[in-house]
Amino acid sequence: MSDDTVARSGGGVIDAPGAPVLDVDPGIKTAGSPKLAPWELRFTSYDVEAFEVPRGREEQWRFTPLRRLRGLHDASVTADGRIDVSVVSGFGDAAADLTGSGTRHETVGRDDARLGDGGIPADRVAAQAWSSFTEAHVVTVNEARSDDEPLTITVGGPGAGATAFAHLQLRLEHHAQAVVVLDHRGSGTVAANTEFVVADGAKLEVVEVHDWADDAVYVGAQHLSVGRDATIRHTSVTLGGDLVRLSPVINYRAPGGDVELDGLYFADGGQHFEQRLLVDHSVPNCRSRVMYKGALQGVDGGLGSSSGQAHTVWIGDVLIRKAAEGTDTYELNRNLLLTDNARADSVPNLEIETGEIVGAGHASATGRFDDEQLFYLMARGIPEAQARRLVVRGFFGEVIQKVRVPALRDRLEAAIEAELEVVGV
Repeated sequence: MSDDTVARSGGGVIDAPGAPVLDVDPGIKTAGSPKLAPWELRFTSYDVEAFEVPRGREEQWRFTPLRRLRGLHDASVTADGRIDVSVVSGFGDAAADLTGSGTRHETVGRDDARLGDGGIPADRVAAQAWSSFTEAHVVTVNEARSDDEPLTITVGGPGAGATAFAHLQLRLEHHAQAVVVLDHRGSGTVAANTEFVVADGAKLEVVEVHDWADDAVYVGAQHLSVGRDATIRHTSVTLGGDLVRLSPVINYRAPGGDVELDGLYFADGGQHFEQRLLVDHSVPNCRSRVMYKGALQGVDGGLGSSSGQAHTVWIGDVLIRKAAEGTDTYELNRNLLLTDNARADSVPNLEIETGEIVGAGHASATGRFDDEQLFYLMARGIPEAQARRLVVRGFFGEVIQKVRVPALRDRLEAAIEAELEVVGV
């Protein structure tokens, strides 16, 4: 194996015949290693042709309705549009330009050496997005920004009927701090890679909002790179779109990393929202907390019909490797079914290869309204419809209260109220 046919990233090395770059994430073993868990066989590559076309039987794709991906998975679609990206200081009416704010926004070509610092695509759609984007957006924060001055990155879709491949990287340099709102909106079909590169001692709080139009399809891979003693608080909110599939992967680069992944999703009839995450504890003394909550309300499409079904998927993989002594981790998923014709698939997975840990656990539950909660509220004179709304608000409240931007909290609460109006809850 010659040097010119090998790519390296975080210690992983595999054959890469010809020009395509093939690699594995830090600590991931190659296919020749014995007794591997499914995620240890997880193949990564920048080249789309290195992946087989999904057929729907693969573990990665078994819950995803491939026919609704509009060709993103089998290269039957080409890019005929582009995303719009804007970056401002502040949020909403208080937003201003970045002049003198310690933050810069660059539009760069494919040859920029920083691209890929967050991680490597692990499925065909992510690799397709990598192989197909023509320009990337890099947002760099090199100082400690005030918590009262969030950074807002708005990503607009290519428009109805159009397709775009996108790449965005958010970088925090050593000891930088920032609160970021990453707001996705608009129409069209998008496949994207988003990198969050947080250097040693840096602290990032980011709220990633997917409030797409009803026609939109978005398939995105999120690569979170955590430096020594770095902190990431990532909140994912999915409210709009025909199909939204998100795949965050946590890559700890050194000891002391601290990551919290929180999520909120609300699916209506016909919508498919899918979250597939991997927290890879590959180094010692790191911490992770995962909490995702979802609500679903389907539409009656007639006897035996699934056309109005609301469907959510949450796959939570947490791996504690042999070298990751001192790990502290827990993951939780809760789903609330508001109507019939709603389906929530929830699969938490925890693999532990060392007993020298602080703690580890996982939990998952899916159910309808708690009759005792409703009875308690109604017994105090609250009408049933209002009582149901209060239950839903309380269900999501734990996630919403973690959003540090007041105007965004108000927007999310209003969006949930609007969702509840759909079925009169």
